[in-house]
Amino acid sequence: MDAFPAAARAAFSSPCALCSSSYSKFNFALGAGLLKPMSPPPLAPLDKSRSSPTLFDMMANEQDYFPRSPAQIVPPPMLQSGRAVADLEATSPHDRQLLLQDRVAEIIGNCSPGNQLNDPESGDVHLTLSSMDGLTVSLNVHRHILVGHSRFFAAKLPDRWSKQRRSLPYVIEISDCDDVEIYVETLCLMYCKDFRRRLMGEDVSKVLGILKVSAAIAFDAGVLSCLEYLEASPWAEDEEEKVASLVSQLHLESLDAVEVLKRVSFEVAPSAADEVNSCCDGQEVLLHLLRVVMEGRDEKARREMKGLLSKLIRESSTATYGGGPGSGVGSSEGRGRDLIEKSLYTTSDSCLRSLRHHFARAAASDLTDAAQIARQADNLHWILDILIDRQSADDFLRTWACQTELSEMHPRVPAIHRYEVSRVTARLFIGVGKGQILVPKEARCLLLRTWLESFYEDFGWIRQRCKGLDRHLIEDGLANTVLTLPLATQQEVLLGWFHRFLNAGDDCPNIQKGFEVWWRRAFGRRNGKLQITG
Repeated sequence: MDAFPAAARAAFSSPCALCSSSYSKFNFALGAGLLKPMSPPPLAPLDKSRSSPTLFDMMANEQDYFPRSPAQIVPPPMLQSGRAVADLEATSPHDRQLLLQDRVAEIIGNCSPGNQLNDPESGDVHLTLSSMDGLTVSLNVHRHILVGHSRFFAAKLPDRWSKQRRSLPYVIEISDCDDVEIYVETLCLMYCKDFRRRLMGEDVSKVLGILKVSAAIAFDAGVLSCLEYLEASPWAEDEEEKVASLVSQLHLESLDAVEVLKRVSFEVAPSAADEVNSCCDGQEVLLHLLRVVMEGRDEKARREMKGLLSKLIRESSTATYGGGPGSGVGSSEGRGRDLIEKSLYTTSDSCLRSLRHHFARAAASDLTDAAQIARQADNLHWILDILIDRQSADDFLRTWACQTELSEMHPRVPAIHRYEVSRVTARLFIGVGKGQILVPKEARCLLLRTWLESFYEDFGWIRQRCKGLDRHLIEDGLANTVLTLPLATQQEVLLGWFHRFLNAGDDCPNIQKGFEVWWRRAFGRRNGKLQITG
């Protein structure tokens, strides 16, 4: 029984034996599957009897030899910041009351030096602020400061009180405060000599709270200072609605309030004439932006700005009509919607005129400005994308379907210059095939009659030259467009495609799925009798 303890003592008395014992145990645990192959070996227990520990012992038991001092231990956020404390929900009303008092003491401590807010010796008014959840703060304030800044307090503390009750403090209670801290911040502002400096560096949300309280107690100088701050300081995007909403709700007659609202709105108390002028000005601005983007020389910048304008127009549509683009297809349900659509169609008409001009020159073998054909076609494609997103592309399809003169010139223009034009046709096929463009069958038939042959001729170029092209999306769009037509028209188009595909192969769109649907419609449901209309 005594042999094992003796052996153990012998092992711990020698560093070599110590390492041998530790690694023997480690190898046993590793072989038994108790440790992962990359686990470190177990540390040997510290020999408390040693007068001077080895460096290995000290590193392994650092906490025992070098305990942390209290200064190194970082307190939790609740102990570091009064604001963090105020943001936490205390466990009891008593705790919340203590936290509020600490926060109020901190606010008063940050007031300008020398102010007498909450001075029990000189204060002649005992003001109690109570919140809706029962928390209260009592402050010693001064009548001459309250009356000098606030018409509310001037009514509560008339001159006769100062003559009759000079020996006793006057007691005022303001109950059901939304935020007691903001009321204290507003009182601090009254005691400051420089209101603007006091507000400098504060966040917009706090200033809005001070503005609301200042308006409630008729603290005009405070209202003015808050408005000046809001007019001059930057706002985060999520703060704009809060600022505009509060300033509008308070019905402030100050010119500074108007200046604040001008940052987010063109129309501050507009007259009927102003509305008309604003509409015209807005349309001119949008037309200018569209024109500048389409005439830009740097292609990378053009693509970036196109994406930006598309995004902003989409957001404008969503904000104006609530439910996103598409409410009331083809109609004009509001001035904002008219403005955007009119601008887009005005711009597309300009692009189309330019396209016809350069197409005619190229068809006459004048290729001086042939690059403008691709540029204008790309612009039309971009505008069409926006209109489809807004579900307002019906008129665009009708106009494009009527461009017989353009389609007749198409074979005389080199394919390298004209294939971008067929991308516009392809986008219309996708829109119709997905149900994004809803027009009568006459318009759909006219679109195919005017542009299908040209589209077939350019499909090989589109497939080879357009990066990121989704061929299957175009093919499905064309097939579905054909399948929306009467059965006889389907048959005419699909039989023509069948002959072309056999001769052109990959340079012809593969609408085999549409062909199968037509076949089953025309043949499979008629008791095995195929009816071909000639």
